[in-house]
Amino acid sequence: MEDDSLQKVLIWLQDLVRGAVGYELENRILQGLCITQARKGFIRCALIVPTQASDVDGNWHVGAIATLIDVIGAAAIYSVAHRLITSVDLSISYYSTAKIQEHVEIDANVMANKGRLTQVMVEIRRIGNGELIASGKQWMASNKLTAFQVSKL
Repeated sequence: MEDDSLQKVLIWLQDLVRGAVGYELENRILQGLCITQARKGFIRCALIVPTQASDVDGNWHVGAIATLIDVIGAAAIYSVAHRLITSVDLSISYYSTAKIQEHVEIDANVMANKGRLTQVMVEIRRIGNGELIASGKQWMASNKLTAFQVSKL
């Protein structure tokens, strides 16, 4: 079952990157995302910051970074929780900027699982020198439904 949840979340992430599921905003922000390592409670991705995610100065937009942290963090938690989840707390610290077309690495690591509450830490680092660009701490609550039990109405 654990491997099944990991496989499901990896397929979901790949579909999100392709634009087959989710919203256009997520698709634009995640364009080119490559999953490089995944196991229960941990996901590592590489990304070349897409042009569509820039601010007026040509930097990676902080809102795009926040969305990325939310999505990748939720994926890491789903691999442990096996349930649909809802963000209850999200805290992000920004340490540096990244330019468009810059290579970054994203690590999401589940830090605590307290029953229906799970915490994930997500770090975004510049590939090459490892400089920390942003880190996010997120608590998510899982409900009793699995993805297959949700109504399509």
